Amino acid sequence: MRPELSEYNHLSAGKVREIYEIDEDTLLMVASDRISAFDYVLDTEIPDKGRVLTAMSAFFFDALDFPNHLAGPLDDPRIPEEILGRAMMCRRLKMVPFECVARGYLTGSALAEYKETGTVCGIELPEGLTEASRLPEPIFTPATKAEQGDHDENVSFEYMVDKLGEARAEELREATLKVYSQAAAMAEEKGLILADTKLEFGIDAEGELVLADEVLTPDSSRYWPAEGYEEGKVQPSFDKQYVRNWLTSPKSGWDRESYTAPPALPGSVVEATRERYIEAYERLSDKKFGDWIGCCV
Repeated sequence: MRPELSEYNHLSAGKVREIYEIDEDTLLMVASDRISAFDYVLDTEIPDKGRVLTAMSAFFFDALDFPNHLAGPLDDPRIPEEILGRAMMCRRLKMVPFECVARGYLTGSALAEYKETGTVCGIELPEGLTEASRLPEPIFTPATKAEQGDHDENVSFEYMVDKLGEARAEELREATLKVYSQAAAMAEEKGLILADTKLEFGIDAEGELVLADEVLTPDSSRYWPAEGYEEGKVQPSFDKQYVRNWLTSPKSGWDRESYTAPPALPGSVVEATRERYIEAYERLSDKKFGDWIGCCV
């Protein structure tokens, strides 16, 4: 008989995930259907989002050549029935206090910084780049981890060195770019462009670097269809950019500068976002959503 979720000690709640303690070495990470945008957790949920994030993370943890935090399969008997498909058993780690971002294309906050300074996180880039420009080579752009409701802040590699030491910072840069390169090649085979991704790492009891949290999901990465890609314009995407676009459009009636919570999402935006998440999973994994105990693996 599987345990009840209430039997585990609830440790923390993030924008999307809830963390429970199984024992001194093992945690249970549960992905909800919540979605965040512009540092707000929206009132409207995206059905099946937590299952997609969990399945896609599990797929990439298995496919990547890098140690990860998984401590059991997605149908591990320690996972309560009520959350099967949206939960992962994970090793307890000492988490690195930085978001580790790899960028192969210029967009988002990186493009805004480039337009002002010609650099991204202190990295000088060639002149003449524009929206969705492919970079000469992928770059590592760390960010501080913000508390819920605050903004992550892009920082220089030198700042990371000052906080973590040169050896660990170099190791994180190398690991981030290695994972990005592996995943970008996998995406390319499926007709997708991995524009950028945000990774999290922890340190295990032996002091080794371990890939943790979620990995290469539509919440943490930008995927664009390779077909129709054109430098100089905003690309269609398989992430929550669709939600951001609606929130900043006149249709939403929301003033981002007002510091008021965003409005509820209409049903059409919810369904279109759900479809994008599922399509990203199915294209990348070659698996059908929902094939295994409602868990899509």
